[in-house]
Amino acid sequence: MPLMEVTIVPVGTESPSVSHYVADVHRLLESAPEPIKFQLTPMSTILEGSLEDLFAVVRRMHEVPFASGALRVNTSIRIDERRDKASTMESKLASVREKLEEL
Repeated sequence: MPLMEVTIVPVGTESPSVSHYVADVHRLLESAPEPIKFQLTPMSTILEGSLEDLFAVVRRMHEVPFASGALRVNTSIRIDERRDKASTMESKLASVREKLEEL
C-alpha cells in the first residue's frame, strides 16, 4: 500500500503559527470519503491508501488554507511505494522496533 508524506505550508499569513491550518486539514481528513489512514507528525502528515485516493484527498487538503484566507500555499508530497511486498505505516514502524530490540 503506498504511503504519502504531505506538508502544506500557507505563505503570507498574519502569523507565523500554522497550527489552526493544520487542524482544519485534519478535520477534512477525518471526514474524507476515501478509505485512507493518516498520522499527524510534528512536521507533516503521513497518509496510507491507494494512489488514486491519496491524490484525490491531497488535492482537497491543498485547498484548505486558501479557504481560510491564505493567498499562497506550498504543498510538498513524497511517495513511498513498494511493489515487492506489502508495506504499511505499522509494518514499517514494527520493522524498526524489531531492529532496536536486537541491539
